[in-house]
Amino acid sequence: MDSRTGIWAIFRREWLRISTSKICIWGIFVTPLLSMVILLWMMDSGLPSRIPIAVVDLDNTATSRSLIRQLDAFEKTDIKYKSLSFNEARHRMERMEVYAVLTIPKDFAKDAVSGNRPKLVYYTNNAFLISGSLLFQDLKTISTLASAAVGLQTAEAKGFTENQVMPILQPISIDTHPLGNPWLNYSVYLNNVILPGILQLIILLFTVSAFGSEIKSRTGRRLLQMGNGSIMKVLAGKLLPYTIIYMLIALLFMSLLYYYNGFPLHSGFWPMFFNYLCLILAAQGAGVILLGIFRNYRLSLSIASLIGMISFSIAGFSFSTLAMDGSLSAVSNFFPLRHFFLIYIDQALNGIPVGYSMYQYAALLCFVLLSFFFTGMVKKMLDTDVYEM
Repeated sequence: MDSRTGIWAIFRREWLRISTSKICIWGIFVTPLLSMVILLWMMDSGLPSRIPIAVVDLDNTATSRSLIRQLDAFEKTDIKYKSLSFNEARHRMERMEVYAVLTIPKDFAKDAVSGNRPKLVYYTNNAFLISGSLLFQDLKTISTLASAAVGLQTAEAKGFTENQVMPILQPISIDTHPLGNPWLNYSVYLNNVILPGILQLIILLFTVSAFGSEIKSRTGRRLLQMGNGSIMKVLAGKLLPYTIIYMLIALLFMSLLYYYNGFPLHSGFWPMFFNYLCLILAAQGAGVILLGIFRNYRLSLSIASLIGMISFSIAGFSFSTLAMDGSLSAVSNFFPLRHFFLIYIDQALNGIPVGYSMYQYAALLCFVLLSFFFTGMVKKMLDTDVYEM
């Protein structure tokens, strides 16, 4: 057997190419690791806290000051400035020194007790969606609490007891139980999908590049000769080094996410490990499919980049696919990250039996099976060895 041909010869050749290429080193090794460090560091607290706001207290009574103290006690809110005028607070918001402004009108306490229904006015900067939304929740909550407190105070002044008044102020008591992520930790929800999404994007690009670069450098025929004319040997030899590297990166992701940070992993190690493996193979299969369909290195690379970026939106973790147009909801099934996300929800967060996720596992493996139909196209591109601009 000739040591210069066969799967292992191609494997050694590709491994040498990866280790000596600055693009491969930065793209395959540095990018996912740097992304992991930055994202985990950014979301280390889990949920944004102590977001600065400004309060304009035109009433300046014991009631308004008590309201401000209660708002400042909320974990997500930090009353940074107590302005004397709304214009001053507005200018601070425009300079992004604060992300919300609460205005307490003059005679607030007097009007509240007399039944004149004063208005608490607040503005949130929703150009920063997360900060604006969190502050809106706190400001809405404090407004409701203030209304209830005034109602309770007025009723007690008229001789009613607290037990008589509370069923009127709060006829329905709410007992909430967030499932899957009871801490409302952004890192648990986002990093477990964003990091695999970045990995999928890298896999798509470098799978296309692994074969496209051979065509660009006019070494496609030489590669086929090393595989004894078998495109399956070429595919196995070329992609196996990448698969090993991606699996090591996936194991690092899992170690930091599930063991170091202690994120939920209710079904254990193996279902999620198999999920990562299926995602890697599916993304490699998708890269081969793109090459087979477009038969152009540069165009395939551009489409791979586009698909990798769209995956973050269409996977359903930032905007539910149920709320999308029916056609978009159906198209989401053609993105590997969508099935990875569903398996993650079922296995890591909910911990349901693995059998319920078999459809998603099978869908990921279908990308691999479908890629076999396009291997002939890839072989023809390597044999023709013509780089199209």
